[in-house]
Amino acid sequence: MSKWIRWFKHNESIYPEVGQMPLKDLESVLKEFGSEARKVLKETGADHVIYATKEYDEEDEVKEVVELCQKANRIFIAGAGRSGFCARGFANRMMHLGFTVYFVGETTTPSIQEGDLLIVGSGSGTTASLVSDCKKAKAQKAIIATLTICPEAPIGEMADAIITIPGATQKNAEHTNDVVTEQPGGNLFEQLSWLIYDSIVMDLMPILGETEDTMFKRHANME
Repeated sequence: MSKWIRWFKHNESIYPEVGQMPLKDLESVLKEFGSEARKVLKETGADHVIYATKEYDEEDEVKEVVELCQKANRIFIAGAGRSGFCARGFANRMMHLGFTVYFVGETTTPSIQEGDLLIVGSGSGTTASLVSDCKKAKAQKAIIATLTICPEAPIGEMADAIITIPGATQKNAEHTNDVVTEQPGGNLFEQLSWLIYDSIVMDLMPILGETEDTMFKRHANME
């Protein structure tokens, strides 16, 4: 399983900076951290600097997004092309669960704000419009989660939570050459996205006390 390190950095703001990196990069980053820590201690006269790390795998990734959904004031969902259709289906189910949810780009979608959650589905992690959405969300101090093949791509670098999905995409081929498939385009990512999105919904149902019957009451009645 892929192993990652989540980091938190406290600054003058009450909101810490957060991010994640491959476990293999930990040693070099800790060396850099040590150098920065010595500088901070010298400049501030502080007694110590605290840091901690945590390993997590794919199951933890889904669990983390489930937890973020529960904490969010509102949920914004974004995706482009075929991945966007998967994301729209997810937005529909989240509405059935009772969340205040919007799909990015619709005329009725309001501005994202601090306390909101943006969930982005992007196989390559480089789609220009989605990168722009993430930058805007980050500027508003919203939380970002993403489903992607390439966690090291621009969207992944901005994300607070990442669900890494195996797959192949010509948009970021240098990072997916080890995946062999006869299916065209991003089929693998799109198919697995549906399953991941639905697993998030299934995990949330018992937590929220929702059933198929309670969800169906929110189903559209003007079609």
